Amino acid sequence: LAAVELGKVMGAKVIAAASSEEKLALCKEKGADLTINYETEDLKTRIKELTTGKGVDVVYDPVGGKFTESALRGMAWKGRYLIVGFSNGEIPQIPMNLPL
Repeated sequence: LAAVELGKVMGAKVIAAASSEEKLALCKEKGADLTINYETEDLKTRIKELTTGKGVDVVYDPVGGKFTESALRGMAWKGRYLIVGFSNGEIPQIPMNLPL
């Protein structure tokens, strides 16, 4: 939630992604412009739809796990991926051709 608030203060268009509608509603309360439920929507596809194909400039990821690759694939050219932790317990393995 702090990342959502900081993004808004910095002037970013914030797209919050979470696993439940309750979590997404809280993100909206804190200022998220758009939301993605990655349990019911394809994360990469939805990111591309919401950004008209461009992708996101920054990913802030405190969770890690199975959605890391989808988030990485949803990034814009020269985007930045900030991994903050692995709260789900899984350290993601990504194909290194993606950041290349």
